[in-house]
Amino acid sequence: MKNFFVSMFLWIPLLAISQNNIEGMVMEDNPGNKQLGLAGANVYWLNSQTGTITNTDGSFVIPFKKEYNQLVISYVGFESDTLFIDSPKKVSHWLKPSNALDEVVVQKKRDAVQKSYFSPQNVVTINSAELLKAACCNLSESFETNPAIDVNFSDALTGTKQIQMLGLTSPYLLITQENIPMVRGASQAYGLTFTPGTWVESIQITKGAGSVVNGYESISGQINTELVKPLTDKALFVNGYANLNGRLELNTHLNEKLTDKWSTGLYLHANRRDTKEDNNGDGFLDAPLGNQINVLNRWQYQNPSTGWVSFINLRFLNDDKQLGQTNFVPSTDKFTTNSWGSEINTRRFDTSLKLGYVFPELPFQSLGFQTAYNIHKQDSYFGFNEYNIDHESIYSNLLFNSIIGDTKSKFKTGLTFAYDGYGEMVNTQDYSRVDKSIGAFFEYSYDNLKELSFTAGIRVDNHNNLGTFVTPRLHARYMPWERGSFRASLGRGKRAANIFAENQQLFASSRQIRVLGDNSSIYGLDPEDAWNYGASYIQGFSLFGRTGDVTLDYYVTNFKNQVVVDWENPMEVSFYNLEGKSLAKSFQFEINYNVLKNLELRTAYKYYDVETDYLSGTLQKPLQAQHRFFANLGYTSLPKENGALWRMDSTLHSLGKQRLPNTSSSPEEYQFGDYSSPYSLMNAQLTRVFNDNFEIYVGGENLTSFTQENAVVASDNPFGTNFDTTMIYAPVMGRMFYAGFRYKL
Repeated sequence: MKNFFVSMFLWIPLLAISQNNIEGMVMEDNPGNKQLGLAGANVYWLNSQTGTITNTDGSFVIPFKKEYNQLVISYVGFESDTLFIDSPKKVSHWLKPSNALDEVVVQKKRDAVQKSYFSPQNVVTINSAELLKAACCNLSESFETNPAIDVNFSDALTGTKQIQMLGLTSPYLLITQENIPMVRGASQAYGLTFTPGTWVESIQITKGAGSVVNGYESISGQINTELVKPLTDKALFVNGYANLNGRLELNTHLNEKLTDKWSTGLYLHANRRDTKEDNNGDGFLDAPLGNQINVLNRWQYQNPSTGWVSFINLRFLNDDKQLGQTNFVPSTDKFTTNSWGSEINTRRFDTSLKLGYVFPELPFQSLGFQTAYNIHKQDSYFGFNEYNIDHESIYSNLLFNSIIGDTKSKFKTGLTFAYDGYGEMVNTQDYSRVDKSIGAFFEYSYDNLKELSFTAGIRVDNHNNLGTFVTPRLHARYMPWERGSFRASLGRGKRAANIFAENQQLFASSRQIRVLGDNSSIYGLDPEDAWNYGASYIQGFSLFGRTGDVTLDYYVTNFKNQVVVDWENPMEVSFYNLEGKSLAKSFQFEINYNVLKNLELRTAYKYYDVETDYLSGTLQKPLQAQHRFFANLGYTSLPKENGALWRMDSTLHSLGKQRLPNTSSSPEEYQFGDYSSPYSLMNAQLTRVFNDNFEIYVGGENLTSFTQENAVVASDNPFGTNFDTTMIYAPVMGRMFYAGFRYKL
């Protein structure tokens, strides 16, 4: 490994040769603005697959293509511009806000899902257009139309959707909000439901080891969510949603530009379900009763003359759930055998600050500071099991970006501090602890765009419970020919497993909980430690005058240590350190093709081989399909002058058989087979856009109405020894229809 890094750095002088590139910056056109760059702007050659995204300071580099001469620059909330370029040159361009530009410009619709050919990391960007293909009530429901993420139900009661990537569950993903760690610790089970879909501007999904800049916890990948910005979001946005199973939801955005430098947004979310559904007749709610109030106040500051930009967020959330038997009444039945029930109450407060400075005379050099504080309080009980957790978190990251020589060679370096205080009670057992860490990182990037780019990073962290450790990461990209891109990555991740917060569904069963550890300070268990490595290839193509792409990727996660969650005894669940091997292998083959001018087809096949050494032997991961097939067909009609159009989307998920935990020792009526049956799910949505301001949508989920039989084991005796709600491999709720509207001004 050491020799490989050395070899890469020795090749840099030979690779840094002259290239026919377009270099430049994209900036906001405001009075007096000279250097305020727009990060994340799209830059691409018209009618081609060649494009890139601007960096945090607005800079970009894109190879010059002599066969193209129209360079399109676009950014959300700004009017797209098309530049006519006939030779390599440096470009500085200012985009005007959408309400300030009246002339007609050449525009091209950007893909709702974007894959970069030039990034060394395997990143898929989902923008707001893709999120509109489904009801997308919260972040956990934002991945139904994308094959990079698998969505499963975690249990038979909470209705919570659990995401997986590369065959591993969400705790092995680093889930960030604008690159600040967000869904972790106490929020692992339900945290994805705390971000409403309408708040999301885009989602970046990174497969494999993430960047060292964002921390050491990423093992299988990273999901970063970018929220809508007060400056570029609509002044008023209202979204209403209702489904036939009793769920009602309302989202409202209010944005105001206060001065030339300050903008603010107030985002309100409320949802409620008070209808009791029990379509399978087992006496248990198919989906929980509940309500959520979620309020976000967001401030955006930018000073074009000095190069300062910042975001300040303040958020409060209250979420209540009631689940269990349909006749359960908390005021009379709590902690009694009258009826089995559960309540989960979560209160959460978040605040964060992002501060950035772009050096006016050195536009490719910047300084950034991120800090966040949140406090998460959850009080819950599941029958007679009580689980309460308070989680106070502080996170700070100081980051410096610059170049070495020219923009082909860049580096990032900085310091990270994190504090997590856990007050955790399982029945009468206290598992409280404090985690503190401080770390430093350095990341070097080389990019000649035409053929080769790579990012090599390393960080060192000192943690009071994990010790001092090093996490290196390497990503490389090579383009041997037009629209063909090879990628490879290698990296280490390390984390402390919060075994109860991450597996709360286990409390809703009669299983005895056993923690088989030593005297370690985190539940008596060693930290999880894994290496992830893999490769991918994307090839763009044209067929019958229509464009498409083919992607293949293969990743392996090799655990040096893992906290094994063992369900193989139906009477108990055990947590213990890995003794032996644990490998997660993932293969994906994906084809995307524009069948017609406005008709897009996306298909994918995925294969997982996730094998772990349990105390009882080597077994495949339970409740996971080894074979999965995905297809999405989307149609958008040509828009009229007032923006009116139709959108239609249909999605198919086919899952192969799943290994079920061993139930051979259970009474015969509560036994499952070795494997579940394969099944398919279909979702569809139809949207009518009447004009630029108003649209309505109707849709359906699980249109085949496939549901799992005996979803709640021993539902007739919930206080008996065989009661279990965790043996879930298929939906509990059948066909569901919904409708909604969106109004924006």
